[in-house]
Amino acid sequence: MQCRPGCGACCISPSISSFIPGMPNGKPAGQRCVNLDPGNRCTIFGHPDRPAVCSAFSADLDVCGNSSEDAIRLLAWLEGATATAV
Repeated sequence: MQCRPGCGACCISPSISSFIPGMPNGKPAGQRCVNLDPGNRCTIFGHPDRPAVCSAFSADLDVCGNSSEDAIRLLAWLEGATATAV
């Protein structure tokens, strides 16, 4: 599956604990990455400073569903299901 242009769900729903350009401490779940442009496209896609977790993500029907709204919901569910207690 190819990413849906303008979806951005993978840059919003999950938490990212590693350094992100513009977000040195990562980002919490549900917060937009500062590297998403107004059209929900990653401005650091393909750059060497893009986090490995972002580069490793692959669009798949199981996590992206049939729409951007499905992807937000599914990725948020996965985030909650895999979160660890601190």
